[in-house]
Amino acid sequence: MYFAALLARTEDGWQASDTELDNVETLSDLADLARESAVDDDTVLVFIEQEDAWFAVVRIDGEEDPRVYLSDAAAATRSSYGAMLADELLGRDNEVDDLDSLVDLDGTEDGEPEADDEDDAAAAEEPVPAGPLGEGEILADLGMPEKRLKALSDDALGEIADMLGCTEVLEAVR
Repeated sequence: MYFAALLARTEDGWQASDTELDNVETLSDLADLARESAVDDDTVLVFIEQEDAWFAVVRIDGEEDPRVYLSDAAAATRSSYGAMLADELLGRDNEVDDLDSLVDLDGTEDGEPEADDEDDAAAAEEPVPAGPLGEGEILADLGMPEKRLKALSDDALGEIADMLGCTEVLEAVR
C-alpha cells in the first residue's frame, strides 16, 4: 500500500491534494500530473510513501526537469513507482524494445549482443544502492538541508510538512 499526495505552492501557502498514480508509468507522466495542479507555474512537490519502508519527494518547478529524492532506493525498487524513480535516477531504460529481444535479427552471429546492448545490460545489472538516492538538496531552499532530509524518522512526510508549515493540509488528504 502506498500514499501519494501533491503539494502545490500558492501565494496563500501550500495546497494539498490526494492523488492516484494509476496512470503514471514514467517520471514524465508524474511531472505532467504535478504541473496540472500547479498555480502560476509555482513549485509542486509530489510525496510518495510505501508503508514506512521508503518515501520519495519529486519536485517540479514550472517547466524545469523534475528533481527526485528517494529515501531508500533498494527498498523502493520493490514497488513499481519506486522502481520507476530509481531507474530514472540511475539512468536505466525501463522500456523494453521487442526487437532487441529477438535473437539473430540484429545481424550478429548466434545472437551475440551488440556493444550498445552490452552497455545497457551492464547498467541494468548494477546494484541499486541501499539508502538515499537522488538530489539530497531538493528541499534546501525551502528550509530543509540534505543532512536533515536524510535523518528523517518514520513519519518523514509529516516532518517535511511541519517544516513547510502545511501539516494540516497534508493530514486532510492522508
